[in-house]
Parts: sequence; structure tokens; C-alpha cells
Amino acid sequence: MAGKGLDILIGGGGYVGLGAAVAIKDAAPHLDIRVVDAAPPDVWRRDERASAIAAAASRMLAQLGVWNRTMPDAQPIHDMIITDSRTADPVRPVFLTFDGEVEPGEPFAHMVPNRTLVGAIRDRAETLGIDVVQSETVESFTQTGPFMDVVLGSGETARTRLLVAADGIRSGLREKAGIKTVHFDYGQAGIVTTVAHERPHQGRAEEHFLPSGPFAILPLKDNRSSLVWTERADEAERLVNADDLIFEAELERRFGHKLGALEVAGGRRAYPLGLTLAREFVRPHFALAGDAAHGIHPIAGQGLNLGFRDIAALAETVVDADRLGMEIGLVSVLERYQQWRRFDTFRMGVTSDVLNRLFSNDLTPIRAVRDLGLGLVDRMPGLKSFFMRQASGLPGRDGPRLLRGQPI
Repeated sequence: MAGKGLDILIGGGGYVGLGAAVAIKDAAPHLDIRVVDAAPPDVWRRDERASAIAAAASRMLAQLGVWNRTMPDAQPIHDMIITDSRTADPVRPVFLTFDGEVEPGEPFAHMVPNRTLVGAIRDRAETLGIDVVQSETVESFTQTGPFMDVVLGSGETARTRLLVAADGIRSGLREKAGIKTVHFDYGQAGIVTTVAHERPHQGRAEEHFLPSGPFAILPLKDNRSSLVWTERADEAERLVNADDLIFEAELERRFGHKLGALEVAGGRRAYPLGLTLAREFVRPHFALAGDAAHGIHPIAGQGLNLGFRDIAALAETVVDADRLGMEIGLVSVLERYQQWRRFDTFRMGVTSDVLNRLFSNDLTPIRAVRDLGLGLVDRMPGLKSFFMRQASGLPGRDGPRLLRGQPI
């Protein structure tokens, strides 16, 4: 098949696709990598959302020369509180608190605007000479011996040693590869918006467990907060389409008055929530990463960070194999990546599913049990430290080196 010869072709130009390209190219500059993204140029600049970047991910981004570019817009999370109440309750007692440091001076997470994050990764990709093509798709692909022959939407052909699917939760590449998924629809939607408030948040994140689902308040720079507001899908649609007066009134009922007067400072959108786990992460000369491999409930704030863990594991797998002179697309090579990621993904998917089912209801016996559990955890410093370290994403000794802030 005629076409450009590549080492790696990545479908999807979000933080996972670009991040994987940067992580591999940074450690193995001789590899020829192309990223193709279906989105038009600069569409990422219009993303008003923000994301929680766990400590492990920020260590990796620092090692890759990206983190310093995000710091002017990054808001550290200094502490976090968890409440469990009904929407109309005048007082929301705090059942669980976390200090925000995994190491002295190192917060367990930062809040970073998505466009800042993607822009920083794109800048680093350009510096490394990675070919990024916008408004382009992978139309089809066929394995031919030790290569994947790819036809792009423009009609161009390419031959690559490894094709990486990082094209999102509804991955067309995953479907074309014939990889099945386990999927549950929660009947919920997550409303995402940004609010400005009168008083400073002091870097505190709050998660209120309400009968319809969690209502998360996540601190941003300059007296602003990012909201992830879970509702039933029909109610979320009503709220997103309501006029500003109704939306802000419902928002205030949940947000409260502790930070003074509120004002919606960005657009509002609702995203359907569910659990999606790919049954396989790899095939010959093919790998899934990011939301193409897994989509979980935002209740634990780990969706984006699972994608960063994929990046670290995939990059180390590919680079180590390349240094040993092995074929990077062999299943026997990619199996290391799959073993690294499948259990962690399954564990986090089950955890978020259980938490959502446990907290998204108003049954009195269940409320009593979960509030007792939260209170007990709050009185056990060792257990709180364990949960904090899990949320930070920091790996054990056998985890990917990038997540410890070390070069591959």
C-alpha cells in the first residue's frame, strides 16, 4: 500500500492523544509520530470546562516540559470537604474532610482550564516536531504483516507500526477494530459550568452528595469555581435550557451562600453519564487510550487522570520496547500496557459505580449507614491518607516512571 511510513499514528487530538505523542517523542525523538484530529483547528480554544489534575499527572507533565506552561492558570486544591444532605436542608453537616497535600508543599490536585492544558500540550508537541493534522479522520485500517495500513478521511494513505485510538467515549476506531465494551447508562447527566462568587474559596473543593447525585464545587483562579452538577437526565436538560433566572435560582439552592453572591460566568452544558469499559485494550498494532478505553462517573474526579495514567503506561511500554529493538506493535509487547491499565481501570470503574449508586438515593437506612461510614473514615488518619494517595494517582514501585516524575 502506498503511503507515508510512520512509527505511530494517533487518532484523536485531545489531551490523551497529544499527551501520548509528547510522552513518546520526548523519550524517543527518532520515532515518527502523527496525530490526526477530527475537530477543526482551534476548536479547543472554546472549551470553557476545567479539570482536576492529580499529583501524579502534574508530575508527569512537569517531566515532559508541559506543567510550567499551565501554572499561571492552575489553582491548587488545599483541602476538600464532603457533605451528605437533601437539597432543601438549611444546614449541610460536614462528614469527611481531607487535607490537600500528598507531600509537604505538593497539593494532591490542581484545577486547570481545559484550554490551558490542551494548549500547553499542543505547544510542546510543536516544539518536539510532532505532526498534528486537524479536520482529519481515520476512515479505515487493515493489518498487513507488521504494519497497519490506514486510509484517512481525506483519501491519503499511511502505513504505521502502531495505531492508537484516543478518539473519545464513542470511539469509531474502537468500533472498527471490533472491540466490545461493557456499558451502563445511569440515566443521569452532568451539568458543567463556571460561576463567579463574591468571597474567596481559599482553594477548598466541596462535594455535596444530594439525592439526585453529587454536586461538586471545584476552585479556580480569581474567585471562580467550576461546577459538576449531577441530575437526572430529563431534569438536567430542563435546567440547561431554562432561562438564566431559573437556572441561577436552582444553582443557588445547591451552592448555598457561604461564598456570597453568585454569577454564572460561562456557558452551561449537560453530558450524559454512564460506565463504559472496553473488554480489550490492545490488538495487533492497535491500542486504546483515554475515554476510548474507559468512561466513568465523575463522582471520584478521576476520568481525565485515568487517561493520563494510560499515557504514562503506553509511552513506557512503547519506548522500552523500541530501545530493546522489539517491534512496538506486537501484542506480546502491548500486553504490558494492557496489564498495567486494565485492573486499575476496572477498579476505578467499579468504585465510581458503587459510590454513585450508594450516594444517589434518599433511602433513610442507606443514608444512615453511609453517613456513619463517612464519619468513621474522618476519624481514621491512616485510612484518610490512603484515600488521598489513591486520589492523587501516585503509583507504587512498579508503576510507570512518568507518574513518579521520572524520565522513561
